[in-house]
Amino acid sequence: MKKILYGFLCIALSLSTTNTALFAQGELVASINKVPVTFGEEKIVTAGEAKATDEEEKPEDKGKFTYSGYFDTYYFANLNSPSSRSNLGSSGISRGFDRYPGQFQLGMFLNRMSYAYKNTEVVGEIGFGPNVEYGSYGSDFRYRWGTVIANNTYTALMIKQAYINYKPTEKLTLTMGQFGTHIGYELIDAPLNFHYSINNTFNAGIPFYHLGLKANYAFSDKVSLMGGIVNGTDNINDNNRGKSFIGQLIVSPAKGLTVYLNTIQGNEANSRTIGSNAGSDTTSYFGVLDLVATYQATDRLLLAVWAMHGSASGEFQGQTYFAETKNWSGVNLYVSYKLTDIFSLGTRIEYFDNTSGARGLLTNGRGTDVYTYTLTGNFSLADGKLLLKPEFRFDDFKKMSGPLGENEPQQFQGSDGKFNKNTQATLGMAVIYKF
Repeated sequence: MKKILYGFLCIALSLSTTNTALFAQGELVASINKVPVTFGEEKIVTAGEAKATDEEEKPEDKGKFTYSGYFDTYYFANLNSPSSRSNLGSSGISRGFDRYPGQFQLGMFLNRMSYAYKNTEVVGEIGFGPNVEYGSYGSDFRYRWGTVIANNTYTALMIKQAYINYKPTEKLTLTMGQFGTHIGYELIDAPLNFHYSINNTFNAGIPFYHLGLKANYAFSDKVSLMGGIVNGTDNINDNNRGKSFIGQLIVSPAKGLTVYLNTIQGNEANSRTIGSNAGSDTTSYFGVLDLVATYQATDRLLLAVWAMHGSASGEFQGQTYFAETKNWSGVNLYVSYKLTDIFSLGTRIEYFDNTSGARGLLTNGRGTDVYTYTLTGNFSLADGKLLLKPEFRFDDFKKMSGPLGENEPQQFQGSDGKFNKNTQATLGMAVIYKF
């Protein structure tokens, strides 16, 4: 009997020891990433060690890299059938990007890259194709490294935008580099405009881009203010010692309504390199005042108004000289309506006045004005990545009169090669793919 009791006692002790060991192992595994178990005196952890431990446990912030862009191509017919197969007219700029009718054409292959880390961001946009060159004129890149190919375009890659953003606070953003202009309603990028062709106000009335420093402060979600200093307008290298001021006030006073007040003010005269005034600038002036208002009347109906007024005196980048102040202006009305989930229809009515001859949109070297009417459809396919934009546009320039009577040169060319037409109509479609 004693042997039996002794046996049971040995078994019980053995089981008790085994369970204790298993329980202790479970505690060790569970606490492998925790503060080590101590016996007796409590472990002392300094503030520095605690901070280091916290930082090790947090996931490393490697920043965020994004890549996006688009490609656009088009085919438009010109009902005048100009012998040159060009929409540019006698001014050479009566059309912005869709310049060559009666043939399939490339627009732009844009590559946008950005990297954001904490409160900083760098953005770069590199483009290929005719439109990026038209939109980046004044850039030395194409002249230094470009190789001329068809239609006077170049093989060199073009920097469309390249800038750094820094946010010292949630409300303040500082930007330095090359960035698209804040002026106007329309943009260079085809996916961002409802209409494919850009209007005369954009093409002939305002800058395309700037190089400089600007600061934007958001007072609230309804009011923000931007101010900055830039080299000038559409020029990588500053042509004088002076800088231009840019500004923008954005106000959203009611639901669906946003108003933008924009300006650029400066001196665009070339610096003098010879004579008694060498190294100094003239007192020339270039300025634009600009108003844009957009109103989302309903989920389907969008209304917009764009009005601008420009003034210049003295010299403008060595190209022209005005002994007195000359002005130009443009007014645009936009209406677009979403008929279905994939199709919208919109119209643009424009009047651009350059009768003073201040800008490059001239008829045979003389000041002119133009009414433009554009009707554009928008098919949004593949979840908005593929856009089809059929468009009809009609430009009606001032009919020039003079000693030649009916033979007085006009803005547009006919099939006989003569510039004897003051109107031009184009019809076709653009195809845009966003990624």
